[in-house]
Amino acid sequence: MPRPIKNSVIVITGASSGIGRATALEFAKQRATLLLAARRETALQEVAQECQHLGGTAVAMPTDVTNESAVQALAQRAISSFGRLDVWVNNAAVSLFARFEEAPPEAFRQVIETNLFGYIYGARAALPYFREQGSGNLINVSSVVGVTGQPYTSPYTISKYAIRGLSDSLRMELALDNARDIHVCTVLPGSIDTPIFQHAANYTGRQTKAMSPVYPAKQVAEGIVGLVERPQREIIVGQAVYLQILQKTLAPDLFEPMMAKQVDQDHFQDHKPAPHTDGNVFEPMQDYTGISGNWLGTGGITTQDVWDMARETAQKIGLPLS
Repeated sequence: MPRPIKNSVIVITGASSGIGRATALEFAKQRATLLLAARRETALQEVAQECQHLGGTAVAMPTDVTNESAVQALAQRAISSFGRLDVWVNNAAVSLFARFEEAPPEAFRQVIETNLFGYIYGARAALPYFREQGSGNLINVSSVVGVTGQPYTSPYTISKYAIRGLSDSLRMELALDNARDIHVCTVLPGSIDTPIFQHAANYTGRQTKAMSPVYPAKQVAEGIVGLVERPQREIIVGQAVYLQILQKTLAPDLFEPMMAKQVDQDHFQDHKPAPHTDGNVFEPMQDYTGISGNWLGTGGITTQDVWDMARETAQKIGLPLS
């Protein structure tokens, strides 16, 4: 049985902004004990103070998730400070916009190192303690693009596909071990209002934006909290995500060119040229530390538009869709 959140020790990576920061605050409202990790110490300390004001216990520990020794030290800190480790939220992520051939190889690799190997290191750090306790919950934040794919963000998309594969593999190994109280949960958010688009590396010459429809980070955070209370194999955040996954599953040949066009038209601000930048891929950026990136209401495509596209796809393949 899952432990009550109030009595749980929870590690969150990527906790300095966006989904990670929102998740920390949601757990703090339920008086969880939190160990917060990210590269930016000042921002982490701010989040820890906010959590304490909300009634939680929070400790900030600057951590680069691409360093496995640092991630192991993070898990050891949870045990040495609080005596146990109940939940590990793999959330730290960076992104990169470029055509596949134009993405600098070093930056491409670094996105994979952060988004995928950071999660692998987190799982390798947490699972031994879960096994020793006989319980625990590993929560991996993937993305809708880990199911549907997306142009211009190939390393990010690859990493998000791989995170789902990692979760599947771990669940199967735990099943073989009959470890019924150790859970591996995957979160599939849609386009979320966070600063990741301001942080992203960009080699397209076009300024990026969140693609519509955009959902608040709090919605993802609430989903993550729900997985601690009631673990599930996989959850989706955002109504449009269900429709996109349905289209991809039922009619990939129709969906992929449609998705490519949507991304090309709605993921960029063509009236705002952008210089090439590494963003926060190699080094953290000191600004944009909040939960929101101020993207809500900035797009032209709505959930209704996605419904309409889903119906059009269904009609083309002769599938009823109410």
